Amino acid sequence: MTSDLVHHGESFDGTPLGFATKSIHLGNGVDAETGAIRRPITLANAYALPYDPSDINWSSSDTNLYARNGHPNQRYLEAKLANLEGTEDAVVLASGVAALAATFTTVLNRGDHAVFSDTTYVAAYRLLNQILPEKYGIETSIVDSSDARNIAKAIRPNTKLVHIETPANPTLKVTDIEAAATIAHEAGALLSVDNTFNSPFNVRPADLGADIVIESLTKYVNGHGDALGGAIATRKEITDQIRFTYQVNYGGIISPFNAWLINRGSVTLPLRMRQHNASALAVARHLESLPQVRFVAYPGLESHPHHEVAARQLARPDAGFGGVLAFGLDTDHDGHNRFVSKLNVITSAVSLGHDESLIVFLGEDDERQYLYPQEFHRGFFRLAVGLEDTDDLIRDTDHALAEAGL
Repeated sequence: MTSDLVHHGESFDGTPLGFATKSIHLGNGVDAETGAIRRPITLANAYALPYDPSDINWSSSDTNLYARNGHPNQRYLEAKLANLEGTEDAVVLASGVAALAATFTTVLNRGDHAVFSDTTYVAAYRLLNQILPEKYGIETSIVDSSDARNIAKAIRPNTKLVHIETPANPTLKVTDIEAAATIAHEAGALLSVDNTFNSPFNVRPADLGADIVIESLTKYVNGHGDALGGAIATRKEITDQIRFTYQVNYGGIISPFNAWLINRGSVTLPLRMRQHNASALAVARHLESLPQVRFVAYPGLESHPHHEVAARQLARPDAGFGGVLAFGLDTDHDGHNRFVSKLNVITSAVSLGHDESLIVFLGEDDERQYLYPQEFHRGFFRLAVGLEDTDDLIRDTDHALAEAGL
């Protein structure tokens, strides 16, 4: 039977367990009713009340009461993620966007100000650039956070949050987390970091000073492209607010089945990340060597302008730079699409962190185009390198270039 100490991330002698061991054992345990050594999926909406329920707080998330308030599969996953991220607590919600919205609407109020990276996931951009200012009276400033001085210049007396995404989606821009944390804390603000492209295997922002770490669990933590989820790892005083506001009263709860799927997928996170890291670096280096390729953006390349910062932030010796890269071809709009149409192994689809490699062509009319570096303005690809044999991926790109006449 798995020791209770394992459930807290420690071995029998108090030694911290390794990342792979914790990925397997945290959030798991023996089912008390059946003796199964895997946590079951608990799909119940409601749970038995005590003899006298009159003094129950119906918005409580501390006990099994109603599934929207919280449920066992969610809590198993939260316990694992808080430990892997190195934070006091974690909240798991219905999607990565739900985690972003929950963070922003919990820590920001009317009249507050937030600074955020000029390149983020499109939903974060819309929330911070449009929805929160227009609907909730929250002021925001967009800055190139890869230069920490820009964050410092944007700070105001009412700044309550600095939000960065690193590496940034889709340009792979990298921000110095420690520098951003120092600036935010000197201003009395919180630093939130979207760590989706890294996962906690590669980078642990909380160790670098971040107050809040956001993960789209849909991506690397789940790893199988079959379940949506988002996590917010932070202090318990913040998670308590998020549970009350966004989970119980906004209804952003994750389903028990999705929480179970993500918990199951997370078991192989370290194994998968090593392969994603290695293959993405090999593919990026190969693409960089081809005359048909205009540019490659990948933090693992020495040519990346923020390579040294990205390397300094790695959480462990066997960590890497993630599985996502961007590149552009020396061709026109149709040439990019012809290239994708000739791929056989790599799939044209959105998302990332799946077992299969995914590519998406981002054309010249993206609503955030004005924020991208100049080389991205002629159209480019975001390639999420999967778990296939690396040589097969390289041959697939070479074959597609030849077949597309590029």
